[in-house]
Amino acid sequence: MSKFEWRKQLKELYLPKKQPTKIDVPEMKFFTLKGKGNPNSEHFKDHIEILYGLSYAIRMMPKKGITPEGYYEYTVFPLEGHWDLDEEGRKLDYLSKDHFVYKLMIRQPDFVTEDLFQYALNHVQQKKPDFNPKSVQFESITEGLCVQAMHERSYDEEPKTFQLMEEYCTQNNLKRAEKTHKEIYISDPRKTVPEKLKWMKFSL
Repeated sequence: MSKFEWRKQLKELYLPKKQPTKIDVPEMKFFTLKGKGNPNSEHFKDHIEILYGLSYAIRMMPKKGITPEGYYEYTVFPLEGHWDLDEEGRKLDYLSKDHFVYKLMIRQPDFVTEDLFQYALNHVQQKKPDFNPKSVQFESITEGLCVQAMHERSYDEEPKTFQLMEEYCTQNNLKRAEKTHKEIYISDPRKTVPEKLKWMKFSL
């Protein structure tokens, strides 16, 4: 059996067109980690490394002589981030990254269980003694009805994509449930300069 690759098998979820589209996002499993502050900080980078470390611990289990029930070869899913502002940030008349509130997440295959999550936590803790395992959660999340669009420019130009999505909602008689949004980073943010990042946005 060939390796499962989300870029090929799940294009409707991860590779939309630049023009906004509507999609119903099903329930999926994630490793998640909440945080606050500027995404350019070392703290934020540490959170990303932890989530990737957990995800690759599951992916590489057969290399350690462990093959979980239902396991299949797959490409690790991309990093995602759910973004909001804290109370003080909402009161400002300008956008301050220091007031960002976020939940970072990486989707996991359906075969991943609570026991495998604990295995991954132990694996990362052995490599990072300062890692607090209680900071990470294993969750099943259903996004439901969303509007999505691909964004291929720098972060500074994202208001243009937001505007396109707002216009799409108006034209299609859709009303946003909340002002938060989610981003899925198709390009690995650890290895790609911001100007060349390819990522998509969910308006929830």
